[in-house]
Amino acid sequence: MKSISFAILKLLSDGEFHSGTKIAQLLGVSRASVSNALHGIDEFGVVLYRVTGKGYRWINPIQWLDKRAINQYLAERSPRFRITIDDVVESTNTILLNTKKTRYSDQSMIDVVVAELQTKGRGRRGRSWFSGLGDSLTFSLSWQFQQGVNFLAGLSLAVGVGIIRTFVSLGISDIALKWPNDLLSNTSKLGGVLIELQGEVQGPATAVIGIGINLAPSSEIKHYVDQDITDLYSITNAPIDRNKLLASLLIEITAVLEIFADEGFSPFKEEWISYHAYEAKEVEVLLPAGSIERGIVTGITEDGSLRLKMESGLKSFHCGEISLRKIN
Repeated sequence: MKSISFAILKLLSDGEFHSGTKIAQLLGVSRASVSNALHGIDEFGVVLYRVTGKGYRWINPIQWLDKRAINQYLAERSPRFRITIDDVVESTNTILLNTKKTRYSDQSMIDVVVAELQTKGRGRRGRSWFSGLGDSLTFSLSWQFQQGVNFLAGLSLAVGVGIIRTFVSLGISDIALKWPNDLLSNTSKLGGVLIELQGEVQGPATAVIGIGINLAPSSEIKHYVDQDITDLYSITNAPIDRNKLLASLLIEITAVLEIFADEGFSPFKEEWISYHAYEAKEVEVLLPAGSIERGIVTGITEDGSLRLKMESGLKSFHCGEISLRKIN
């Protein structure tokens, strides 16, 4: 989506009709440029009415991300965060991965990139993350660890604990975790975590933590998804304040990261198990080579590996190597 498209949509955010001529005058572009900028915009979940003589009306305007509002929700914690809001990016994780080494000299602050629209979001094992304009919360933050990458086993699980704590603090219940990094409501996917690491085995290391949460995806966006998904609007039957949600997540997740940096995953192990949707259930584990293992989930290990009770005994599976599916 072009920058002019965002400028037009921000003018249309009031939900009223605006003529193409008036929009062109306000933005200093031609009437044809306005029409071209809005062509095909429905593929991003934007619903526009076009009425001859009246102009354009945005039927489902979004709540725009607002740094001032986010900082107000962060309150006294806001100076810790360096937040960048982009209209459109391919991947918020990629931005932090590519720019962290040269972007800033002050490593004490927490860099956050959040996007109105992410076009090539990545999920686990190379899967795509689909979202439309403003219908999800997609962001990444980076965290510096003095330890090496081996110490960071279980980090995605600990972040999941922080996300669940956020939902609880906002009065949103019945959200569960699926090993290793999915958020579920009942059996439908609500969101997920993708962590990418830079650093040495002995340290230090940087973790770029990407989070995507469905807020209210349109039918056009749902069409692209090949699994059952849900969203916070469907769960709560109320609109979600994206700025408040982002600030709340940053507060809870950084609290988790501070503990993790000192003690690793162990302090979160039992809490994570209590949130696991498949605990004590029979599951099948699909390994990358195509083989299948079956067993009953019996918690996780100290490093966050999934533990199954199988006919041959207890066996652990490491994060990032498998896919997990509940047996019906």
